Amino acid sequence: MSSDQVESNEKPQNGIAGLKHLRSDILSGIVVSLVSLPLSSGIAIASGVPPIVGLISAIIAGFIFPFIGGAYVTIAGPAAGLAPAVMAVMIALGGAGDAEHVGEGYKFLLVVIFIVGVLQVILSLLKLARFAAIIPVTVVEGMLASIGLLIIVKQLPKFFGFTGKVHAHEFMEFVTSVPEYAQGMTTKAFAVAFASLVMLFVFGSLKKYKFFQVVPPQLLAVIFGVILGQIVHIGDLGPGFLIKLPDNPFHGIHSPDFSALLARSDLWQAAAVGVIMLTMIDGVESLATAMAIDRIDPYHRKSDANRVLLAMGVSNVASSLVGGLTIIPGGVKSKANIAAGGRTLWANFTNAVCLVIYLLVGAAWINMIPLGVLAAVLIYTGWKMCEPLVWRHMAHIGKEQVVIFSFTIIVTLLTDLLVGIAAGVAANFVLSTLFCRHAISTATASGVQNLSLAKCMGDFFRNPVVNREYCDGVYHMYVDKPLVCFNTMQLSEELDEIPSDVKSVQVHLDERVALIDHTAAENLMHAIKEYSHSNVPVEIIGIDHLEPLSHYDACVRVAAPTAQSA
Repeated sequence: MSSDQVESNEKPQNGIAGLKHLRSDILSGIVVSLVSLPLSSGIAIASGVPPIVGLISAIIAGFIFPFIGGAYVTIAGPAAGLAPAVMAVMIALGGAGDAEHVGEGYKFLLVVIFIVGVLQVILSLLKLARFAAIIPVTVVEGMLASIGLLIIVKQLPKFFGFTGKVHAHEFMEFVTSVPEYAQGMTTKAFAVAFASLVMLFVFGSLKKYKFFQVVPPQLLAVIFGVILGQIVHIGDLGPGFLIKLPDNPFHGIHSPDFSALLARSDLWQAAAVGVIMLTMIDGVESLATAMAIDRIDPYHRKSDANRVLLAMGVSNVASSLVGGLTIIPGGVKSKANIAAGGRTLWANFTNAVCLVIYLLVGAAWINMIPLGVLAAVLIYTGWKMCEPLVWRHMAHIGKEQVVIFSFTIIVTLLTDLLVGIAAGVAANFVLSTLFCRHAISTATASGVQNLSLAKCMGDFFRNPVVNREYCDGVYHMYVDKPLVCFNTMQLSEELDEIPSDVKSVQVHLDERVALIDHTAAENLMHAIKEYSHSNVPVEIIGIDHLEPLSHYDACVRVAAPTAQSA
């Protein structure tokens, strides 16, 4: 085997060992930076702060993430998924800002982000990152779809080129204000934004071509929007239509005002709610994104959840100290990194270096980007989070998943993200209980004893693995409890403890396993796929006594009369 073949079959590692792949990571990092520049700027504006804040956040993430690690090809920075939550917290703490000014709540938001970072570090050191896994996959999807809808409606004023005062804060307020935004639109600004949005969908539909796989549609649309903006002289419309970076990007950096927040007892509750909300959403989305990127990693590497959380915690602490936003792994930028050939976290470092260079020598060009084009990029990003394909995927998994998904979205949009997540988790618990109730009556009719609803519900939170054996190269895992999202953390830990030298794995489900929910099934399917990359077959014995509720591999499975009697 040639050295080139060895190189191609080797799984790239982070740290010093990853520097051998630096050429690939420099090239991919440059591509990522060209996506990160407009996206981070737009996310900052969507969060209620000037664009420079988003760029500083991305730079901090790029300089910290590669040295702590936890993932391999994920790109960290400010994320669109947290923009609505960040703005909500800032409003509750005194008020949000806009593309040119910070709001009254900004200095207090930085305190909240600092505390969130400290909590993330503590949670990671206590190895508690996987507690995020108790949030059902469908609820996470519902949360992301809700965020997508929030992003879309909150970008409408900039998209229309509306120059009046925006009074809306909640989802329905933005929706009912659409006629006002349309009536007060600035025609040239709207035309540029609309054309850029059309280009985003056009470029996004051309993924079958190699060029459009490597160069993200967001970058092409921004270039298109800048050129069109210059043609129609959008800068002559007055201030508020183009990005405006400070003359010295790193001058006048803000820092958290701890003493001021301590003196404002009237804001303590809002700050506490903000810490809880950002910690939960940040953690859930960080780990969900890292896992999603693992699944498309060409080298099939697996992220370390606690290490990822540690990296995000340290990044958030550092970001807050220099006036930055919350930091998590980003799906769009990570996919761009993979498509461009990125191999390790050094692509993050390259991304940060490029952003610094752009700010120092290219500020005049950055200031040519129309704000409406950034709004179009975020609307496209929000659309990808809640488009009909997402709903169709939920329906493919099962009708009951559509119910939980839709319920999470509705509650989130009518209340807030924290309440929406809690409602989705509660709905999933109720649904799992109903499935267990049905399974118990089925099992009892089939002659299976010692099952009760109370015991089944209690088993939701216990380790489902009752025993394990390692014999003749075969690892046996015995499960005697329902497999649900609430005990999937223990299931994941059990799967991680399987010896590396096994020849095969057998997971034995006894007749007391009355239910496998979608989240647990996803974990099992993911484990089977991971072991298949190492040529280790995984067999699930006893799953035939559970009836799938759809044709999807990771659908809900419940004990059925025909299966029990058989």
